[in-house]
Amino acid sequence: MSTLLVRHAKILVTMDDHRREIPDGGLFARDGFIEQVGPTDQLPASADEVLDLSGHILLPGLINTHHHFYQTLTRAVPAAQDANLFNWLKTLYPIWARMRPEDIRISTQTALIELALSGCTTASDHLYIFPNGSRLDDEILAAREVGLRLHASRGSMSLGQSKGGLPPDSVVEDEAYILKDSQRLIETYHDPNPGSMTQVVLAPCSPFSVSSELMRQSASLAREYGVHLHTHLAETQDEESFCLQKFGYRPVGYMEVLNWIGPDVWFAHSVHVSQQEMHLYSETGCGVAHCPGSNMRLASGIAPIMEMLSQGVRVGLGVDGSASNDSSHMLGEVRLAMLLARLNAGLQGASLSGEGTPPLMTARQALEIATRGSAAVLGRTDLGSLEPGKCADFFAIDLNRLEYTGSLHDPVAAVVFCSPVKVDYTVVGGKMIVKQGQPVPVDLPLLVEQHNRASLRLLRNE
Repeated sequence: MSTLLVRHAKILVTMDDHRREIPDGGLFARDGFIEQVGPTDQLPASADEVLDLSGHILLPGLINTHHHFYQTLTRAVPAAQDANLFNWLKTLYPIWARMRPEDIRISTQTALIELALSGCTTASDHLYIFPNGSRLDDEILAAREVGLRLHASRGSMSLGQSKGGLPPDSVVEDEAYILKDSQRLIETYHDPNPGSMTQVVLAPCSPFSVSSELMRQSASLAREYGVHLHTHLAETQDEESFCLQKFGYRPVGYMEVLNWIGPDVWFAHSVHVSQQEMHLYSETGCGVAHCPGSNMRLASGIAPIMEMLSQGVRVGLGVDGSASNDSSHMLGEVRLAMLLARLNAGLQGASLSGEGTPPLMTARQALEIATRGSAAVLGRTDLGSLEPGKCADFFAIDLNRLEYTGSLHDPVAAVVFCSPVKVDYTVVGGKMIVKQGQPVPVDLPLLVEQHNRASLRLLRNE
C-alpha cells in the first residue's frame, strides 16, 4: 500500500461540512484514500511520496458533470459559430457521422488532458453518436490510459427525421440494440464501489432525438442495475415548443410521465424551468448539470441557479461539449458560473422596484458547486471534499504568478475572480496526472498533432 504526504500548502481548502480552510495545510493518503487532513505540523513526517506545496493553494478536484469529449474535434466550425442549438446540431450532425473509433480515442484523451490541466479529477461524458463501428468502449479504454475518473454515459438517438425527430436518420440506432448494448456496458465496466474509476450511466440524448418508449425502457434498465440516468433537458425554448407540440407536456412534465424523476437522475442545463419544476427537482432529488459557457455560446438563456440552490436542488457544474463551449477548462467554467449568476441577479434586481437585489453568487459558492455539488449530482459520496475517508483527488496552483498579483489577501477567491489558469498539480487517487504544469500520462505534442489531423480529416470529409 503506497502513501502520499502533501505538506506546506499556503492554504488547503477542504470543502468539508465546516468548510475549513487550513493555512500551512496538508494531507496524508494511503492507497488513494485520505487518512488525515490538517496543519502540516500535525501530519506524519514521511511517506512513500512527499509533495511540498509551499506557496500553492490546494483544493478538492473539480468534478465535471456534463461533457461531450468527441466535440473537441469540431471546435469553432464556421457554419456553427453563430447558430442556436437546433441549427448548430443540424450543421454538425453530418460531420460527426464521419467519426471512427480512433477519433473517439483521440478526442477522449484530448478532452481529459485539457480538463486535468484545469483542475478536474472526475468527468462525466455523454457520448450519444456511434458511427462507423465506434463504441463507448473506445472512450472508456482511452480514459483509463489518462487516469481521470470517468462516468461514461451510454447516450443514444433513435428518433430520426423520418419519425419526427431532429437528427438525420443516418446517425440514429435501433432501440433494441441500444438497450442490449447498454446492458453489456454496465455488466462489463460499471464499478459502484468507493474509489471507482469507471461508472456507466444510461443517457438517451434528448426529448427531440429519442422515443418515449426508449426513455421508459432505459429508466427500467438503469434501476434494475442501480446506475444513474442522464439527459439534456429544458435547454432552449425550441425544445419546450417541441415537447408541447409533440408530447403535450413541458420538458420537465414529460420526464415525470416517463418515470425520469428521482435521486438517480440528473439533467443537463435546465435553463427554462419554472418555480414549480425547481420545487419538483428539490423534492425528488433530481440533479442539474449547469453549463454556463455553452448556454451563453448558443444563446440558450440563463439557468436560475441561485433559485435552485435556495430551494435545495442538487447543482453541479459541466463544461458541456467542446463544440458549444469550445473549451474544457473547468476552472474557467467555475468563473463563468459565478459571473453569469451575478448577471442574472442584476437583471432581476432591475425589476424589483427598490425591494433589493437578489443575492450574488460568491467565489466559494461557485467552487462548492464544482466540488461538493457535482459529487452529489453524480451520486459520489467518496468525492467532492478533502477529508478522511474521501479519495485523494485534488489540484494545486502556484500563487506566485502574474494572474494573482494583488489578490493574495484572499487566494481562494482569487482562483475564481482572476483569469483562469492552468494548474500546477492534479492528483487522482494519489497519482499525479499533472506535475509541475505538465501532463504525466501522454506525450502532449504528439496528442495535439494526432487530434488536429483527425479534426481536419472530419471537416474535409477525407
